[in-house]
Amino acid sequence: MNYVINPWMAGNLHQSSRDTSFAQWKTLHQHLQQIADVRLLHPRQGSPDMVFVGHSALVQHGVAAISSFAHPQRQTEETHLRRWFQDAGFLVWETPRETAFEGEGDVVFDAAGGRLWAAHGSRTCKQSHKHVADAWHTPVTSLHLVDPRFYHLDLCFAPLSGGELLYFPEAFDAASLARIEAAFTADKRIAVSEIEATQFACNVINVGKHILMGKVETDLAQRLRNQGYEVAELNLSEFIRGGGSAKSVVLRLSDMNVTHVSAVKV
Repeated sequence: MNYVINPWMAGNLHQSSRDTSFAQWKTLHQHLQQIADVRLLHPRQGSPDMVFVGHSALVQHGVAAISSFAHPQRQTEETHLRRWFQDAGFLVWETPRETAFEGEGDVVFDAAGGRLWAAHGSRTCKQSHKHVADAWHTPVTSLHLVDPRFYHLDLCFAPLSGGELLYFPEAFDAASLARIEAAFTADKRIAVSEIEATQFACNVINVGKHILMGKVETDLAQRLRNQGYEVAELNLSEFIRGGGSAKSVVLRLSDMNVTHVSAVKV
């Protein structure tokens, strides 16, 4: 890539290896196939960030809320994404161009699928939250991101299937932290350190009791295993250069109750 649209890309222009990136993606794909039914979105020339498919939409009950990317470099993806979802039989929920919204990067369902958590900050409009929630007539809780390194919710906030929350508290303002603490009891909150957060510790794939995550140089994987999860740590260094890790390169297509019970489409 020859552009910078997030803090992680700065200093990494032309530093990534195509061969290493593909090898890391292939390893992640192989692990994911063992726990999920996987569909692939083929790349398009001129859209190198398309690999971060987790930012492309939010899906539930056969409805796909398509992203309205903040940066022109990613807006080229939207036509391809819209066509893929339509061809796959999804009902497409459009987002106005002036309302920046970047899929599961910005908005996630809770583990039960009955509430949305949404973030706003340097990349996303708060106004998008109600518009996206209206696709499912679902209540939404808005959170304010205050650290530009964590410009997407999926970099600092991950509700897990067992009711726990993996999160980086310092990414949020005080009001947002109060909302989080009101929803998750202390024994369910798994706070990560700054070192863990900057290694994208919250950007995990969670399918049932399985967690796929990038390597974190602490005991976080063991802490998650102590909570009953089966954890696989993978080397995803090339994707971190672009501002994403495991979760960013995967988009959930099945409903939450399917995701956390058995194999799913992703």
